[in-house]
Amino acid sequence: MQLEINNPELEALIANRLESGGFQSVEEVLIQAFAASQFPSEGNANGDRHNRKGKSLAALFADSPFSGLDLRFDRDDDTGRSTRL
Repeated sequence: MQLEINNPELEALIANRLESGGFQSVEEVLIQAFAASQFPSEGNANGDRHNRKGKSLAALFADSPFSGLDLRFDRDDDTGRSTRL
């Protein structure tokens, strides 16, 4: 299969990745890009990301790497500062 890239921005992105030394070929860049991207859900054939169901907010926080660390987010009351009037 041959692939022709007609978008200069995409071509520049691929060239940048190759110049960084992390990839040896255009194929490696594309494989990494496709592996990192998300596919549309099966129930949504048109790929509209806004209609996909994802994790609930509670599940997102439960799966957080910070869960169970007993972090506190409360603050001391702001007492203000003295000013001369």
